[in-house]
Order: sequence, then structure tokens, then C-alpha cells
Amino acid sequence: MNAATPVGHDEVDRLIAAWQRERPDVDVSPMAVLSRISRLAVHLDRARQQAFSAHGLVGWEFDVLSALRRSGEPYQLSPGQLLAETLVTSGTMTNRVDRLVQRGLVERRPDPDDRRGVMVRLTADGRGAVDAALAELMRHERELLSALGAGDVEHLATALRSLTVPFES
Repeated sequence: MNAATPVGHDEVDRLIAAWQRERPDVDVSPMAVLSRISRLAVHLDRARQQAFSAHGLVGWEFDVLSALRRSGEPYQLSPGQLLAETLVTSGTMTNRVDRLVQRGLVERRPDPDDRRGVMVRLTADGRGAVDAALAELMRHERELLSALGAGDVEHLATALRSLTVPFES
């Protein structure tokens, strides 16, 4: 938040005050950050569902399509690469690719480097859906961050990165 922007009290402030009253022997200060992150995650999940459903997608579909889209031309990955990008099991990925093929959002193509392998490629319809859903999602996410100035967003992103990096190694 900008230094000049007054900040009101929220539900987390009420929870912290109640715990401090009832358990003054316990340091509940982590709640000031982590309970707010948890509550924001609920709002972010709702925003994502709205953005995806507005373009006929659900979350897992967006995850697979966006992994392909981010890969660059020709927007294709092997099933193993998709597994690494989306962190699901091979059985789950096979099912997801099957469903996306049925919807015409991806296609399976022979792997030019391995006659036994396949590549999963984004179709024009898949690219249109993921591009539109991404634009919608970014509108929702900007709205969620609208109370913060650009410098505050950058500072918050840096601070949160410090918290997430240990979990990603």
C-alpha cells in the first residue's frame, strides 16, 4: 500500500486480537501475513475459476494449455515435459491429454526424434482459448492487486519469492 493510503482493520486483525487476548503466551504474529495469504488465495481461486470458465476452461485445462503455449513455437511438448511442467502423474496426464484431444484443443503428433514417442501440440483453438483466458486472468489479478502501488507490488513479490524458493528446490 502507498504510505498515504489509510489501512482499515480486517478479519485477520480481529482474529489476532482474540488470540492475543485468549493466549497471550503464544506469538501469533505469523497470522498477520499467512492468514492474509490464505484468504487472498481463496479470492485468487475464485478469480481464476471465473477467468477460465468465461473461456470454456477449467483450471487443469488451463495448466496444460499454458504449459504448451509458454513452450514457444511450435507449442508442443512431450508427455514427460508436460508432467514436469504440471506436476501430475503420468496416468493423470494421459487422461488430461485425451480429454483435450477430444475437445480439439491439442493434438498428438509423432515425435520426430523418437519413432515410439509422441508430442502434444496446441491447436489453433487451444491457443485461442488459453490466450483469451490468460488475458482475462490478468485483468482479475490486476484488480486483486489494485490497492497496491507498483513499488509495493514489486516489494511484495520479492518478499514472497523469499518464502517460496525453499519449497521449490
